[in-house]
Amino acid sequence: MTAPLRIVLIGYGLVGARFVEELLPDVAAGRITLTVVGGEPVEAYNRVLVAEYAVGNTDLDAMLVGDRSAAESAGARVLLGVAATAIDRDAQVVRCSNGDELPYDRVVLATGARANTPTLDALDRPRRDPDSLRKHTATLVARDDALPGGITALRDLDDARRVLAAVRGRRRIVVLGAGVLGLELALAAAHAGAQVCVVHHGPIPMARNLDRGGGHVLRSALRRAGVTVVAHSRAEAVGYRTEPDGTRRFDLLVTADGKQLRGDLLVLSCGVSPRNELATLAGLRTATGVVVGPDLRSWTDPDVYAIGDCAQVVERTPETAGRRDLPGAPSGLVAPGWRQASWLAAALADEAAARADGDPVPGSRPALPAERDAIVMLKAEHVDVVAVGDVSADPWDDDALSPRRRVAQWADPEHLRYVKMVTEGGVLTGFACVGMPRTAAELTLLYDRGGELPADRSLLLRFDGPDDDPAADADAFAPDATVCWCNGVTVAAIEASHACGNATVECVGRDTRAGTGCGGCRGRIAEILARAAEADGALTA
Repeated sequence: MTAPLRIVLIGYGLVGARFVEELLPDVAAGRITLTVVGGEPVEAYNRVLVAEYAVGNTDLDAMLVGDRSAAESAGARVLLGVAATAIDRDAQVVRCSNGDELPYDRVVLATGARANTPTLDALDRPRRDPDSLRKHTATLVARDDALPGGITALRDLDDARRVLAAVRGRRRIVVLGAGVLGLELALAAAHAGAQVCVVHHGPIPMARNLDRGGGHVLRSALRRAGVTVVAHSRAEAVGYRTEPDGTRRFDLLVTADGKQLRGDLLVLSCGVSPRNELATLAGLRTATGVVVGPDLRSWTDPDVYAIGDCAQVVERTPETAGRRDLPGAPSGLVAPGWRQASWLAAALADEAAARADGDPVPGSRPALPAERDAIVMLKAEHVDVVAVGDVSADPWDDDALSPRRRVAQWADPEHLRYVKMVTEGGVLTGFACVGMPRTAAELTLLYDRGGELPADRSLLLRFDGPDDDPAADADAFAPDATVCWCNGVTVAAIEASHACGNATVECVGRDTRAGTGCGGCRGRIAEILARAAEADGALTA
């Protein structure tokens, strides 16, 4: 009998948990032996919801996405609270912090990303070059940067608990960075009663996703929500105070223009970097992330794969092979990582089945589809932001440079509403929408389908008008309309789930996965459930 395919998965987060789930039928059938190495001592959870956890809006049970008991019942081995410290590619063994040596035929890296520590005076930022990694493996590999008291990032449950203590104590929180995660935390903490200040060096918040108009409306919305916004201020240093017990804690953030912003907790929200230390130590090609081809296989070793936030997908060509700096970067979003996990699990399952049948070469699978620009959503109480694509173009740009491009823009800063739509030949290629959730939902549907906008763009504004009746909009509730873009769940699937007795957003999520990714579709799921419940009531009346 042919030996099963031995797979070691390093990393057990959102993407790793999806990979495990997809492989379990083959593990149970004996075609694959699977060992999972998870650095945290808890079941896999939705890291996207850490900000909600940090302000007490959700609990750990609602965040869990893994099912260790199901994996172990199928025959997988799941090691939690254990770090992989080395990949010996010659011996084909993964070495772990608990002393285990795990033999493999294939290694899958799903190690995710770590929060960036900015360059600030009085804040150490460890180097992660190969020499430093070899010298300080125990403190640098599979570990976040050690931060002084009163300073934290927001990547895991321990970080969230530190923030939660500050929120419950109505402390002063300084958030450094104005990206989506930093703003979600700031708004949630302010809503919970904390004093919050957001500091960023650019002119507008969410500068990677919004244009100037959308950014200014968002800044006004933040201030009305009780968040102090300090723009055009580059952080330069941190200051500390000494507590009565002799410990040193964060006291103030100093900016290059001379501001001194005092606080009880500094939250670093300065982006993330892929965790590629293991790959670097193993001699694999790395750039921003672990360099893999479109088949998610390492350029260096055909037995090593990478998925999710640590994977940098670059097609190997004579031109790219000779470059020191490679194009692209990991997306940093959950939906692409899930698609990679599902595709790779299917590919490895095919390989295991062919191996069991004595065929050394499995049939080829369709290529992993190229990713489109991801839709970015800011999820907060009374502040709605949705954006996708390049919205830097202005309505007054020279048409001769892009003759098929058109830009429509509408702003109502007094009421915190703004929308900008960019089209090519009438087809929506990008938009930014602030404070107009129904218009954003309609634009998202059009973008997802590659549909054309109406010739009169102003017709779209009615969706957030006082006279709009969402029930009359058949398109948004059409059976094939996508609701959850992270998981590709349609209206029909949610209605079918409701018909089977799943009456809450959480129950639908467990049944269909809808709403378990970024969470931006949970409000729309609730609308569909409410419509379904009304229809049930009408039928029984």
